[in-house]
Amino acid sequence: MGEGAWLGPTGRRHSSGRILRRSADPAGIYSQLMARSDVPGPRHAGGQGEPRLGAFLGVFTPSILTILGVILFLRTGWLVGNAGLLPALGIVVLANLITLATALSVSAIATNMHVGAGGAYYILSRSLGLEIGGAIGLPLFLAQTFSVTLYCFGFAESLRFVWPTVPVEPVAALTILVIALISGRSAGLALKLQLPIMALVGLALLSLFAGVAGSDRLHVGVWKGLAGAPDFWHVFAVFFPAVTGIMAGVSLSGDLKNPARDIPRGTIAAVLVGFAVYLIVPVALALGAGPETLVADPLVWMKLSAVPLLVLPGLWGAILSSAVGSMLGAPRTLEALAEDGVVPQVVAGRGGRAMGRAHLVSAAVALAAVGLGNLNAVAPVLTMFFLTTYGMVNLVAGLERLSGAPSFRPTLRVPWPLALAAAVACFGVMFLINHLAGLLAIAIEAGVYFALRRRSLTAAWGDIRYGTLMSLARATLLQLRNLPVAARNWRPNILLFAGDVERRGDLVRFAAWLNQERGILTVARLLVGTLEELAPKIVEERERIDRHLAEMGVTAFPEAEVVPEFEPGVIAVAQANGIAGISSNTIMFGWSSKHHRLVAQLRVLRELCLLQKSTIICRVRPRGWSDRPRRIDVWWGGLENNGDMLLLFAYLLTANHHWRHATIQVHSIANDEAMREHTTAELQRMLRAVRIEARIEVSLRSEGLDVAEIIHKRSRDADVVFLGLHRPAPGEEEAYAARLEHLVGDLPTVILVRNGSPFSGQLL
Repeated sequence: MGEGAWLGPTGRRHSSGRILRRSADPAGIYSQLMARSDVPGPRHAGGQGEPRLGAFLGVFTPSILTILGVILFLRTGWLVGNAGLLPALGIVVLANLITLATALSVSAIATNMHVGAGGAYYILSRSLGLEIGGAIGLPLFLAQTFSVTLYCFGFAESLRFVWPTVPVEPVAALTILVIALISGRSAGLALKLQLPIMALVGLALLSLFAGVAGSDRLHVGVWKGLAGAPDFWHVFAVFFPAVTGIMAGVSLSGDLKNPARDIPRGTIAAVLVGFAVYLIVPVALALGAGPETLVADPLVWMKLSAVPLLVLPGLWGAILSSAVGSMLGAPRTLEALAEDGVVPQVVAGRGGRAMGRAHLVSAAVALAAVGLGNLNAVAPVLTMFFLTTYGMVNLVAGLERLSGAPSFRPTLRVPWPLALAAAVACFGVMFLINHLAGLLAIAIEAGVYFALRRRSLTAAWGDIRYGTLMSLARATLLQLRNLPVAARNWRPNILLFAGDVERRGDLVRFAAWLNQERGILTVARLLVGTLEELAPKIVEERERIDRHLAEMGVTAFPEAEVVPEFEPGVIAVAQANGIAGISSNTIMFGWSSKHHRLVAQLRVLRELCLLQKSTIICRVRPRGWSDRPRRIDVWWGGLENNGDMLLLFAYLLTANHHWRHATIQVHSIANDEAMREHTTAELQRMLRAVRIEARIEVSLRSEGLDVAEIIHKRSRDADVVFLGLHRPAPGEEEAYAARLEHLVGDLPTVILVRNGSPFSGQLL
C-alpha cells in the first residue's frame, strides 16, 4: 500500500494559485537555479491534506486502463480481420511508437518543471503562454467531459448484450452521477476502485490467451485481410484512438507526491505494457478465428476465451475505467484554467465537503450532453482535441531542446528530432482519421486563441516562445553575417531621435511610413545627463515610448539612452544601434524651430556621412490628411546623388494604405529650353527603368527667381516635399542652416534627405 491510497489525494491550495513561496531561500539561489522548474500555478484540485498518489496508482493505473479500453475488446478483431495479421501488427507498432515518443516528451518536460494541477494544460500554458495553453486547454476540458458521456453511453449500450431493452439514456445519466460522486469524493478512492477493474481486464486477457492456447483448431494465421476491406490508413485511423490514453495519469499531476518522478515512471510503463498487450492480442485472435468471424463478430472474444463469462465484466470495466479517468482529469483541467483566469474563477475552489465546484461543473456538462442523444457526430472532433494536445506537448519538448535554453535541464533527455517528428505524426494522424474533424478542431482552438488574445491575459511566468524566437533570430543573424550587402538588398533601417513621442506622434508616423515595414524602425530618446542621475529613468522611458507606439499602431523598437551631450550622444547611439549587419543605416531627426539645434543636426550629418549612414530631417506640417488625392513632390537635383533615395522613400510612402492613391511628381530645374527637354527625357528614361510611376515637371529658371522661390511656387500645394541635403564643410553649418530655414519656409511637410550610404546613386 505504498501509494497511501486510502487518503484523499488533495492538498493545501495556494491562495492565488499563481505564486509559490519558498521561505528557506533567503538569497534566492534556489529559485535562480530551478528557473523553469518551479513555474507558478495551481498545485492540485480541491480537497484537504497533501497529495498522496504515486506512480502506480496515480499515473500507471488510469493510463493503462484507458489504453486497454473498449477498442481492445471490440475492435482488435476487426483490425486483424480487415488488415491481416502482419499489417495489423504494423499498425500497432506505428501507433505505439507515436504514443511512446509523446510519453517521452511528457516525461522530459515533467522532469524539468514542477507540473501543477491541470496536466497537459499546465504544461502547455507554462511553455507556450496562456493564450495557446488556453486554446488547447479549454477544448481539452470539453473533450474530457464529453468523453465521460460517450463512455457511459457505451456502457449503457453494451448492457444490451444481457439486457436487450435497457433504457440507454437514463442508465448513462445514472452512471455519470455515480462516477462523478466517487471521483469527486476522492481521487484516491476512485483509483483504488479501479484496481478490481484492472484485475477484471487482466482476467479477460488471460481467459483469451488460455482459450486460444487450449484450442485444438488453431488457424494458421490471418496473413491477409478480407478482399475489399478498408485500406491500411483507414484501419489505422480506427485503431489509433486506442493508444491515446497516456494523458489520463498526467491529468492527475497536482495529486502526485512527486510528479517529476511519478509521471515518467507511470506513463512510460503504461505505454510499454499496453504496447505488449496490443502485440499479443492480435496474434491470439488471428490464431483463434478466421477473418470473416473477426470482422463480423465484435464479441469474438467470448467464443475464444476459456471462461467466456469473464469477457463482459472486462469490457464493462474497461469502459467504466476510461470514464473514471476522464472524470478525474476534466475537473483538474477546469480548475487550472480558472486559476489562470482563462475561465471565471468561480468554478475553482470547494463547492462543499464532498465535491469541488470544478467537479460539479464537469458532472453538469457531462449530464447535459446526455440530452444531446447520440454523440457519435462529435466524437471525431473530441479525438482531434486530444491529438492536438499530444502534438503540442511534443512540439514543446522539441522546441525546448532545440532552442538550447539554459533553464531546460530535464533528467530524461529526448532528442529534439524525435519530439518534433512525433508532433508532425500527431497532426498527420488527425487528418488521416478525419480531415474535416481535424480542421474543425483547429478552427475552434484558433477561435479560443484569438478570443484570449483580445482579453490580454498576463502570466507570472516565462515560456519557451522567447527562447525559440531567440534561437531562430540567432541562427538567422549568423547567416546574415556572412552574406554581402548589395544595393538591391538595401532596406531602410531607421533610427529616429524623436524626443517626446507624445508631442511628436506625426513624426513617428512618417518614420513608420518611410520604413513601411521593409526594414527596422527604432524610436529613441536621448536622456542628457549622467548615469547616476538618469539610470532609473531608462526603463520607465522605454516603456513609455513602447506604450505610445502601441497606441499609435506603429511597429518599432523603443530605446532610451543616457548621453552626456546631444551631438556625441547621437553619434555613439547611431554606431551602437543594431546587430550582425542589420544596424541602422538611416538616422532621422525632427525639424527644430531652434536655429542652434538645426546647426547641431547638420554637424551630426557630416559625422554620419563618415559612418556611411544616411540622414533625414523631417519638418511635419499635417494638413488633416483628407480623402482628396494627395501629391508627393520629389526635387531631383542630380549633384549630390540624393535623387535615388528621395525617389525610393517617395515610393515607399505610397506603399502605405494612407498614401496608396497619392501621385508622385518629380521636379527639376533647367536653365534653358534645350536643357529642359534633355532633363525631361532623362527623367522619363530613368523612371521607366526603375518601374516607378511618376509625373515629371521641369521648371525654367526665371529672371529674378532663386531656387527656393521656384520650389515654393511649384510645391506649395503638395502634401509632402522631398528635398536633398548638402554635406556642409566644417564651419559652414550656420550659413547652411539659414538657407534651409529659408528654403523650407511655409512649404507643407518637408523631408530633407542626405544619401550617405555606400550605395549612393545605386538604390533604384
